[in-house]
Amino acid sequence: MSAAVGNVNWIGLYTICKRETWRFLKVSNQTILSPVVTTLLYLAIFSLAMGGASHTVEGVPFSQFIAPGLIMMAVVQNAFANSSSSLMLSKIQGVIIDLIMPPITAAELAIGLVTGGLIRGFLVGVAVTAAVACFVPVQFAHPGLAVFYIVACSIMLALIGVLTGIWAQTFDQLAVMTNYIITPLAFLSGTFYSVKQLPGIWHDISHWNPFFYMIDGFRYSMIGVHDGSVAIGIATLVGVNVVLWLSVHFMLARGYRLKS
Repeated sequence: MSAAVGNVNWIGLYTICKRETWRFLKVSNQTILSPVVTTLLYLAIFSLAMGGASHTVEGVPFSQFIAPGLIMMAVVQNAFANSSSSLMLSKIQGVIIDLIMPPITAAELAIGLVTGGLIRGFLVGVAVTAAVACFVPVQFAHPGLAVFYIVACSIMLALIGVLTGIWAQTFDQLAVMTNYIITPLAFLSGTFYSVKQLPGIWHDISHWNPFFYMIDGFRYSMIGVHDGSVAIGIATLVGVNVVLWLSVHFMLARGYRLKS
């Protein structure tokens, strides 16, 4: 029986999705448990530094205010790490041919790589939320929006991870994206503060940061507090994902830095 049904190689697509998922599940202590511990440390340190429950932001206890941002940070960092490390390791180990030679399309390969990042991001989000709930009251004012933000943001960072994995030739180049772009944008997106506190131009600049809409939207879905427009945030995430998808498809279809 042919693996392609309706012009889609379902067996090939399933195999890539399974490969990308089992890659991180086999080392769940590092990929699932570690983000939980790191997030709880951030929560404890910043809550204690700001005076615990006595300090509030927008009328919300500080620990409860930063919890959504910490959860989202863990989600996006792991979604990015999954897809970027997958391609990087395949290139370093010389087995990238196993991904680009089978009879699968660029779209199917992209979906498989992104699915791994999406699943890892979602599982990390669930695990971190459960852990945070042991110390901070966790509620979901808009549960449907919470799921949307987890999925949309995981896809976004997984796509960025694929682009980075295609571009990078060494782990040092991979670290450039993590250390100088992903981490700064995440920390400067209002995770630990309200952007309303920023003066003039810095307040305006923060609204050009797509990570701001991730954190702000997810915070709104949990505690009903937001600094920006939720509608603009959703449109921004969808628009960025479309552009990233087209870029990933273009590069994979041409084998950019993969066939040489």
